[in-house]
Amino acid sequence: MTAPIARPLDRERNSEFTPPESPAGSPARARQALVESYVAAQAPHKRGAMRPAHLISTRARVDAATAERLFKMFDSGVMAIFALILANLAHPRSLLAAPIGGVLPLAAGAGVLIWSLGAARIYGTEQREGLISSTARIAACLLASALTMAGLAAACRPARADIFAEEIWFILSAAAMVLFQAAWWRQVNRWRSSGRLTPNIVVVGATDNARKLIQKARESGKLAVLGIFDDRLGRSPADVDGVPVLGDTKSLIAHRIMPYVDRVVITVPPQAQGRVRELIEKLKVLPNEVSLFLDFGDEAAQSAALSRLSGAPLARMTGSAHDDRRVLLKRLEDLVLGALALTAAVPIMALVALAVKLDSPGPVLFRQRRHGFNNEEIVVWKFRSMRHESADATASHQVIADDERVTLVGRFIRKFSLDELPQLYNVLKGEMSLVGPRPHAIGMKTGAVESAKLVAEYAWRHRMKPGLTGWAAVKGSRGPVHTAEEVRRRVELDVEYIERQSLGLDLYIVLMTIPCLVFGDRKAVR
Repeated sequence: MTAPIARPLDRERNSEFTPPESPAGSPARARQALVESYVAAQAPHKRGAMRPAHLISTRARVDAATAERLFKMFDSGVMAIFALILANLAHPRSLLAAPIGGVLPLAAGAGVLIWSLGAARIYGTEQREGLISSTARIAACLLASALTMAGLAAACRPARADIFAEEIWFILSAAAMVLFQAAWWRQVNRWRSSGRLTPNIVVVGATDNARKLIQKARESGKLAVLGIFDDRLGRSPADVDGVPVLGDTKSLIAHRIMPYVDRVVITVPPQAQGRVRELIEKLKVLPNEVSLFLDFGDEAAQSAALSRLSGAPLARMTGSAHDDRRVLLKRLEDLVLGALALTAAVPIMALVALAVKLDSPGPVLFRQRRHGFNNEEIVVWKFRSMRHESADATASHQVIADDERVTLVGRFIRKFSLDELPQLYNVLKGEMSLVGPRPHAIGMKTGAVESAKLVAEYAWRHRMKPGLTGWAAVKGSRGPVHTAEEVRRRVELDVEYIERQSLGLDLYIVLMTIPCLVFGDRKAVR
């Protein structure tokens, strides 16, 4: 946790908006009118100076630490391969039998270069310096490596072979490094200019802490503060240091900007314990991570807090902690298994497409907007299993047994889940995973009520990418949900999977799903 606790915002001095008198009628109508009039009053400023021209969803954001590690592994691997090849050329009979003096200069030079590049932050993705200064640091690392090799080569000269392996390795590594680093420098700047490397946050509480956080974020460029939400709109300014106040916490929960927000940061002074608890209770329904920002008043502590905000969680209150290793492993799992599954499924998909086309008039594929990671709206693909004129894009009437809307071919492909095969495209695209909570249609209803309104924690199932199959599916909660209890059971199983997710569990779920594909699912109504 970071930081005391600043003075409350001077409301009289900073207020830029005077709310209208509450209209007559119910308190709810009066409150809604107040919010609408407030938002209208500050509409010209609602984008704010820190909001990028094009918002990038949290799913498409580049994790800086993972990108740095992967590029360093690639760069180091190339240099190590060069060293191994040249060492074998220098000692063709047996590298293991070669005298230590024959391979020590090359091994030490490679080690010094790899270490010095990391120490000099050559692979960093923070605010990038100019290409010339970056090249100068690379040259210094190369010089350190060259001096190390030269010194050891002079000391071990009797043991050296005729081939000048160190010199050749140095030339090859230097040339490769210049090319790789130029490409890396350009890619990082492209990511940064597009907003893919800069975490987006929204702030709850138009306070002095919010002002300090915004000022530090603007100076460092490590964060983009998209907006501020505050329940006390009547005493809040239209903006705080150029960042607009977009509404209250109720507006925040349903705001269209939230799929692009990496974290919600509460900047209310923690001594207001009752208000902090109330905000945490309201915001825990969000799939976004919610953190509490504290201010110790110390300049160094503020900078450290800002670094933690742009990287790891800071006093996390709700939401799932981001684990970049787990995310990377799961993405590799999706790419490898998804590509294999798609390759195997192509003949089957061709036959299904032909059958759907011959069975009833209409398109072969059916598109539906569903909730993805962090409440992002994604377009999910399926083989059409209903009559075209009966298509229900919002799932306002979920499928029932012997549903007349389902075609003859539709019943067959639903029984064996063949209608879901086009979603392998969503998996490879990165919108879905092979395993995860099944994506529900936006606006899906259970009875006459929207399913999302039946369970307070419904959005928690969006803390991970939706899946082609999932823990809920193999535990019996598959297909439509017709009662509030079925919705609650589905959410419980989805949240349990998110908390337990691992490669082993994913492989188990995939294996448990195969019988449904081979023998059909006789229990679930689809």
